Amino acid sequence: MPFKKFVEIGRVAVLGDGPNAGKIACIVNVIDQNRVLIDGPTSGVLRQEFPIKRLQLTPLAVKFPFNAPTRIVRKELEANKVNEAWANSTWAKRMVVKAKRAGLTDLDRFKLRKAKSARNKILAKALNGKKKTLRKAGKL
Repeated sequence: MPFKKFVEIGRVAVLGDGPNAGKIACIVNVIDQNRVLIDGPTSGVLRQEFPIKRLQLTPLAVKFPFNAPTRIVRKELEANKVNEAWANSTWAKRMVVKAKRAGLTDLDRFKLRKAKSARNKILAKALNGKKKTLRKAGKL
């Protein structure tokens, strides 16, 4: 299967390291085979060089010229509604859930376990009742 996501000007990427970890930014320039210049004016990421190894490329991309200034990058990101597209993606939703789970206290984890147990009991009871009626009807 051919690659679909390339390191290219305008590619939106998720930063995997540093103080901006988890935020999105656009690739503005490819410095060399190991580093790129990124800018994320809509997500609060300042223009900086960043190692490619610490980026996760997304399927989102926008069109702007090579080495575009921050104002042009911002305009293109807002015109293409990249923040909304990112927020609606399953990747971003999973990141939010993962962060929420990481922030649970012991009591919250206990409550979650009890709630899951109660839900599973309700589901099992409903499923067993359905199986019982099917057995009586001779369909199972």
